[in-house]
Amino acid sequence: MEKAVRTLVPARLDRLPWSRFHTRLVVALGVAWVLDGMEITIASAIGSVLQDRQTLGLSAVQVGFTATIYLIGQVAGALVFGRLSDRFGRRRLFVLTLGLYLVANGITAFSPNLAFLLVFRFFAGAGIGGEYAAIHSAIDELIPSRYRGRVDLAVSGTYWLGAIIGTASTYVLLNPDILPLDLGWRIGLLIGPVLGAMIWVLRRHLPESPRWLLMHGRHEEAEEATRTVETAVAEGGRELPPVDEDKALELRPHGAPSYGEILRVVVREYPKRTFLGVSMMVSQSFLYNAIFFTYVLVLNIFYGVSPTDASKYLLIFAVGNLAGPFLLGPLFDTIGRKPMISSTYIASGVLLAITGWLFKEGMLTATTQALLWSVIFFIASAAASAGYLTVSELFPLEIRALAIALFFSIAQGVGALGPVLFGALIGDQAHPDPSRLFYGYLLASGLMVAAGVVALFCAVNAERRSLEDLAPSLSMVDAKAGAAATG
Repeated sequence: MEKAVRTLVPARLDRLPWSRFHTRLVVALGVAWVLDGMEITIASAIGSVLQDRQTLGLSAVQVGFTATIYLIGQVAGALVFGRLSDRFGRRRLFVLTLGLYLVANGITAFSPNLAFLLVFRFFAGAGIGGEYAAIHSAIDELIPSRYRGRVDLAVSGTYWLGAIIGTASTYVLLNPDILPLDLGWRIGLLIGPVLGAMIWVLRRHLPESPRWLLMHGRHEEAEEATRTVETAVAEGGRELPPVDEDKALELRPHGAPSYGEILRVVVREYPKRTFLGVSMMVSQSFLYNAIFFTYVLVLNIFYGVSPTDASKYLLIFAVGNLAGPFLLGPLFDTIGRKPMISSTYIASGVLLAITGWLFKEGMLTATTQALLWSVIFFIASAAASAGYLTVSELFPLEIRALAIALFFSIAQGVGALGPVLFGALIGDQAHPDPSRLFYGYLLASGLMVAAGVVALFCAVNAERRSLEDLAPSLSMVDAKAGAAATG
């Protein structure tokens, strides 16, 4: 058994001031959410185009299946690459997963038929799903603790920047007066790979997570990676604060845990955190999938808004979602996790219930409906982003990426029921009944409020605390057990 090692690496990383290095890190890694937002928006927009005989001539069911296969790919990619990220390192995986997405989506743009399209949409989704696990782990392990909340929320919120870019691009790409019908949708699928290729080069120059290196017995490499970060900060003109020697850690490298150990940690050691993570991730996933994927349908059936004009309302929705994490994110580091998580979940749920009642009573127009949804999701977007932050920072480093993947997969599975249920509640387009849809809004509202209440009892005051303080790594546990045994 390896001897225990004393280290100050986590303390050295957490005491650093914000610098150009950290900005470059966030841009290079956070692009995954932008790409996913673009992907889903563009894929939704091109659905009707793919039904045209000048393109692939797909049926409505086949178009829907292309979206389903992308989501299945995301889940598979998150689980597979999440496990690999914990075993082989953050850097290898965030380079690999982005590369997979670039290649798969680039090839998708040249699809001659449905089967070809489905295969490569699956692998494009797998690349993005793997990104979520690897990048959140790397960001949380490299960003100073006092900035971790706002950065994680901002990164997750950039999904909606991608949605805005995707929506804006479809105005040109899907206009037959500008581009041939069978060319515009193919170019749309190439936008993400072009953007990703530029970022992929930047990612290759990022260091491995020093924390991950430490926990896998690579102490000298961890020291070198930390010096690299410190040098980058100093070269940016920032003064390096002194290191608090009292924050030194004792480690005995544990390496990648078995599945049995993972189950023990998640279920037996941290049951409250697991319940919290499931509550947060499932409720926000159901809410988003239910509203977002039926957004255009509601505007069309109940307010007579054409699919073309609905894009303008989607932009309003996306702007509210983008602004929420950026403006509310700093409060998660100052006011704190527990009050902010609980209040954003409960407030967005209550506002949704009130808006649903106004909708049922026929008191809204398309514009006021869109504006109220934007206000709701200004808050809900911060809440949803906090879900990813929570499941990332509250579990030991050795299982961090897989924990993110597990909670993400559970959320996607339950969230996928949202569009199906809301579609059934919308029902017959000839005789739309808003009262039926109101009960769907109440269900989504109830889930969000319930998650907020769970947060009041189970959320952890994680603001400005080191990851090792929040959830001691298995390597730290091993070192303590070894000391006790020899004592």
